[in-house]
Amino acid sequence: MPGFEVLGEEEKKEILDVLERGVLFRYGFDEQRKGIFKVASFEKAFAEMCGARYALAVSSGTAALKVALAALGVGPGDEVITQGFTFVATWESIIDAGAVPVFAEIDETLCMDPIDLKKKITPKTKAIIPVHMCGAQARIREILAIADQHGIPVIEDTAQSCGGTLDGRYLGTFGKVGTFSFDSVKTITTGEGGMVLTNDEEVYIRASEFHDHGHDHDPTVGRGQEKRRFFGMNYRMMEIQGALGLAQLRKLPQILERQRANQAQLQEAAGSIKNVSFREVPDPEGDTATFFTFFLPTKELALQCKKILTEAGAAPIYFLENAWHYYPEWEHLIEGKSILRTGWPFRDEAGGIRCSYRKDALSQSDSIMSRAITYPIAIQMDNQIPTIRDALNKAAQEL
Repeated sequence: MPGFEVLGEEEKKEILDVLERGVLFRYGFDEQRKGIFKVASFEKAFAEMCGARYALAVSSGTAALKVALAALGVGPGDEVITQGFTFVATWESIIDAGAVPVFAEIDETLCMDPIDLKKKITPKTKAIIPVHMCGAQARIREILAIADQHGIPVIEDTAQSCGGTLDGRYLGTFGKVGTFSFDSVKTITTGEGGMVLTNDEEVYIRASEFHDHGHDHDPTVGRGQEKRRFFGMNYRMMEIQGALGLAQLRKLPQILERQRANQAQLQEAAGSIKNVSFREVPDPEGDTATFFTFFLPTKELALQCKKILTEAGAAPIYFLENAWHYYPEWEHLIEGKSILRTGWPFRDEAGGIRCSYRKDALSQSDSIMSRAITYPIAIQMDNQIPTIRDALNKAAQEL
């Protein structure tokens, strides 16, 4: 899913446009920049593409989650439900907000299981973060229905699914807030960077103020009138990143078209494997095709398939053993490792256990992940696809 594969003259032109004016900061310097605001233009274009009222560009996808949680007022004493298959940034952001992450099972969408979500809600639940994982949709309508019954806001983590849709509506626009990542290996990239989407004006203003050290962002008078309502942090995106984003966003339709074509070739080849099944995608037409996942009936067969593919020169991802994306392998979470002297957030001020996690807590997810074989989808795979197809054909013959 890496947009860096298509970096070219369009990106260079946009960046040089910034350098010629010499303004890297996203705000102010109006005369020097001659009315050119790359970050603001990127926000406007992204919001228009997604059909959202507001978009706020930030310094990373992690920052987007942190800003979203802050804008919703989530903090100490609160719980936030997310899923056990995601990048570590999702739960790290919850911990950094002072809240406690609660992990729900996934189903064969590889995203949050709404049935298990219901079981995890408590009076302390103040937000739910489903992740549109590996390029395709979570069961967001079912999740929203459950959240609405309890009056809990939903933050859609759309870091891996930029440009994805469900029934024609863009992912990241269903919940109260949507967050995106544009890091170096995402579908479109600004090197680092992220975006916060919302249709709620007050949430947007709170988010924009928090990401800018608490500067006043009153839309009627502009930034920096210094009627600060609360403290903030610095999660701003700079103009060079905004310039990159504009160029990459224009390429997004072609990126998705190519990824979908590459994914289709792999799925066709994997279809010949005995008893294979495929990831459940709520809306295949809206899949961004950043990953391709298939299942074998048992863990033993999945490991055998993985071995065959690897020996054939086409090693897949086996997320069950992945240290960055799957719950049982997060030893810093499971073991309660903290950089802080007090052991916060895993321990309280008196040294007692504040929150703890069992490695075997998500048995349904373990069963699903143990059977899953995954290939990341690139834009330029012409040299890789024949090797992967041959490996899949070999697996079909030997399994």
